[in-house]
Amino acid sequence: MGKKFLVCGGDLRQVEVAKMLSGYGYSVGAYGFSQDVNIKPSVKIFDELNEALDFADIIILPLPCSADNKNVNMPMTNKKLSFAYLFKQIKDEKIVVAGNVSSEIADFAQQSNVYILDYYNREELKILNAIPTVEGAIQIAMEETAHTIHSSKCMVTGYGRIGKLLSHSLKSLGADVTVSARTLADLAWIKANGYTAVQTSHIDSLIYSQDVIFNTVPTVIFDKKTLGRVSKDSLIIDLASKPGGVDLDAASQLGIRTIWALSLPGKVAPLTAGRIITDTIINIMKELGV
Repeated sequence: MGKKFLVCGGDLRQVEVAKMLSGYGYSVGAYGFSQDVNIKPSVKIFDELNEALDFADIIILPLPCSADNKNVNMPMTNKKLSFAYLFKQIKDEKIVVAGNVSSEIADFAQQSNVYILDYYNREELKILNAIPTVEGAIQIAMEETAHTIHSSKCMVTGYGRIGKLLSHSLKSLGADVTVSARTLADLAWIKANGYTAVQTSHIDSLIYSQDVIFNTVPTVIFDKKTLGRVSKDSLIIDLASKPGGVDLDAASQLGIRTIWALSLPGKVAPLTAGRIITDTIINIMKELGV
């Protein structure tokens, strides 16, 4: 385990990444955290970026790695670090792994000849990340409604990773579950699993009777026309990444309660989410032979 890791910026998930890697026996440094952050004594805290980069062979940036495509996401410190500056300081053959790398950030890396990998693209991470997302979504539904999930009419739009796990969890709690999908194969699986199936383009026909609607489709399918069919007593929980699946302005105008629940793993289960990221990064390193 001769390679040294630098955990750079991020939230409690990154703190857990540093702790886990250190626990696995790796040499680990951290940059972009305030002094009161509780990281293992075996993790070396750096105040100076150049010292931190000299220490590291592999640099781990957070998920998401940026909120503005210009600066590293570092919510646990008042420091700022631009990608343009960071990548110019990276020398030798170091590897950068980051979560949710935009085309703009990839361009910064390419201009500085920095090798960057996006661990958020890994299927194992996305599947396992769906678990805390589902738990967080159900928690929101429980907190924001005056009725039980049991016997509630719940609609899940989209039957991808999150949609599959969410539908199963809702049914196990006794909900009456309707699931939408686009493909005939997914619709068949939805029926086989005992849910009510509906084409995503035809949700208007069933949407008026739902108590809670969970959207997982990352394109706007809840436009003003569709939202006009939603009961004022319903709650919409949008789990989709940007741009989301709900026209929030239209929902507000129509008085439809909508919660856009982004980045739930880091909010509801940062330790679990950090462990998922750590194991994914180790998988990547093994595949690279590092």
